[in-house]
Amino acid sequence: MNLRTTRIAMLAAVTAGALLTPSAAGQTRSDRTSAAVLSEHEIEVLDSMSRQAQAELLLERAINHFRGANEQILARADDWRGKIKLTDRLNHLFSTAINSDDLKVRAVGLEVDIAARNLEKTSATVDRLEPLARFGEQGVRANALWDLGLLGNRGVDPDRVADILLASFDDRNDNVRYWAVEGLAHLGTDRVIAPLLEVFHDDPSATIRERAACSLAQSGMLSEKQRRTAVPKLLDYAEDGGLDLQTRGWVFQALRDITGQTLPPDSTAWRRWYRNAGIAR
Repeated sequence: MNLRTTRIAMLAAVTAGALLTPSAAGQTRSDRTSAAVLSEHEIEVLDSMSRQAQAELLLERAINHFRGANEQILARADDWRGKIKLTDRLNHLFSTAINSDDLKVRAVGLEVDIAARNLEKTSATVDRLEPLARFGEQGVRANALWDLGLLGNRGVDPDRVADILLASFDDRNDNVRYWAVEGLAHLGTDRVIAPLLEVFHDDPSATIRERAACSLAQSGMLSEKQRRTAVPKLLDYAEDGGLDLQTRGWVFQALRDITGQTLPPDSTAWRRWYRNAGIAR
């Protein structure tokens, strides 16, 4: 899979909103056309469908919050491994899933990508990917960093995966650092927040600083609760006169995305809100 193409598709899915979930479309219960439950008929015919068709149907249903779809994906993903392909349709669905406002939908999106990339969720796979992530050629290395982030998120050696990803944060190659950030964002453990904050503040590449900001604010696999733990440091950054104007702008955008507040780009106003809100620290 071409990861650059996938990233473009992910971003396009956010802006275009091609597949609207009920929440994204602003639907209320009275707006719905059905109860959003996998029908008995759909469940009955799943086993007669190709694995590719199963993955496409179930991921589409998961995106639209059909009850039972997530569980079906989790039960079938291992069987799909190496037997489904990230076709244009499935890649579009994956891109939409990974940008869902529901972390469970993002998680099953990762499961589908792991299956399509024929990755076995074992420590042996981490063993195989580690030298590629540390020493491979640029493209191979980028793919390995991505793969490791997905595996770590699904519970395969997450601490070891974090160590491997963090080893690339000081690499001189911008593309390697970019995909190390992406891998860490999708790993999604508490441990990733501090290094992402460091990259956001200090990386020499504006593109990578922006990716770190997005990873803290919206993208990746961090929960809302985890993202809020970044707020105190972001408030410090908002007061940092040494940051360039573009990066300070991303600081305020990240604060708005994480907190849902629409305050102006004024560090004093944000500090006042933080003191008065009693946000969990």
